[in-house]
Amino acid sequence: MRRSVACAALGVLAWVWAAADPAPEPDSASVIRMIDAEVQHRVQTVLGFTDIEHYRVFRGGDETHPVAEMTAKDTYRKGAGKTYTMLSRSGSEIVQKFGLNPLIENEERINNPATVAQSWFTSANYTMKLKPGGIQKLNGRDCYLLSIAPKQKAPQMIDGTLWVDARDGSIAQVDGVASKSPSPFAGTTHMMRQYTQIDGFPMATHARAESSSLLFGRTVVLIDYSDYHLQFVPQK
Repeated sequence: MRRSVACAALGVLAWVWAAADPAPEPDSASVIRMIDAEVQHRVQTVLGFTDIEHYRVFRGGDETHPVAEMTAKDTYRKGAGKTYTMLSRSGSEIVQKFGLNPLIENEERINNPATVAQSWFTSANYTMKLKPGGIQKLNGRDCYLLSIAPKQKAPQMIDGTLWVDARDGSIAQVDGVASKSPSPFAGTTHMMRQYTQIDGFPMATHARAESSSLLFGRTVVLIDYSDYHLQFVPQK
């Protein structure tokens, strides 16, 4: 009887220890395959979208009073690219001309159907490596972190860290340094962009770019994205 009780106790302890033992971390290759598959699913499913984008530019150490603002409607169509409709502008005309206009022009250029695939966060465009530490929380989401390095230099290519949802590999956040300056404002530009799920797909909600140069000093650009409307491939 005592032997049976002892065996049962050992069995319970073994179960507790097994439950407490964390699951093994996935390897980089499996997470990268998941990321690539998620990107392809989005490309094959989403035909287009519209959203409203609000841009604010700050100079020096003041991030309370923007020197220029712009609100635009962004329209993306698969196979056609992006177009912007200006809804409002205010503030410095110089900042509008040499800061905000180049950002819009760069977005339109990036989304040219002939070259847009070169900007995707995939293993074709980036060298990726899973960071140690397993699943980490980001805004309540379980995420894996990967170090990323672009295989070619471009304003939209970021050298830094990518957060992806541990369930499906969808992007949650990217943070790092642009491999090439996106506008005449700067030298090195630090960039961050956050994403949320809209109709099951990751869409940008907030972005921040900070740069500093001898000519323009410290400049911060904040972008808020809202009012998304997505169009999908019809279901058969």
